[in-house]
Amino acid sequence: MTRLPAVSVTICVLLVIAALFGWALEPFTPDAADFAAVLVPPFGLEGGLAQHLLGTDQLGRDMLSRLIAGTHISLMTAGAAVAVAGTIGVVLGLIGGYLGGLVEAATMRLTDAFLALPFILMALAIVAALGPGIGNIILVMILTNWARYARLVRSEVLSIKQRDFVLLARVAGVRPLVIALRHVLPNALTSILALAVLDVGRAIVLESSLSFLGLGIQPPDVSWGLILAEGRTYMSVAWWLTVWPGLLIVLAVISFNTVGERLRGHFDPRSAL
Repeated sequence: MTRLPAVSVTICVLLVIAALFGWALEPFTPDAADFAAVLVPPFGLEGGLAQHLLGTDQLGRDMLSRLIAGTHISLMTAGAAVAVAGTIGVVLGLIGGYLGGLVEAATMRLTDAFLALPFILMALAIVAALGPGIGNIILVMILTNWARYARLVRSEVLSIKQRDFVLLARVAGVRPLVIALRHVLPNALTSILALAVLDVGRAIVLESSLSFLGLGIQPPDVSWGLILAEGRTYMSVAWWLTVWPGLLIVLAVISFNTVGERLRGHFDPRSAL
């Protein structure tokens, strides 16, 4: 157990590097078909080729290259959605928690309404109405995630604004906006960071689920969920088409969740009780 966080951090770092610099790591063009090398097994198995370490798919495309390209799409989509959803939720939670009264009541009722909706069903409904695509996937993730940040930040602000340094700033005549941004928000950033790391794993699952169902990333773009969906027809003859993307999804989600939980436990020991 003591090594688990280190392993998780390492996996997260490697995935981020692959997402940012994957274009330099891909041995082949991800969508380049080679019909002379269709369904080649991973290197080391009978019929495997050294130039295709993880094998090829039904069109002869290199699996390693497609998985690296899918890392870029999956993590960048999740990262963009978490960043925008977090920003919206932090702003609304900060305003509602600091101002209180009717503003807090309105923002919290809106937050409760979004939290009450099943996020997978909500995502399916939105994508079915707007159509598949990266932009719509990010929009779905934003709509299904922002309320979690608003609820967290509001609870943090309610606690922080009663502390002595905030009360002294009020007595000194510091403007409310300055107090909220300079004194209240920085003290809530650690909890926000922990939730953001956790939400990356959640966003990866949502994107992969929608892509697997044909409502997410569309060809010629590639993501882990799309690779998994394309390979399910050939599971009986080419196990590597589904095992590799499935394994990456599992490792990514477990790693980001582990890091997020450890960060939350470090910053707020009460959450580990």
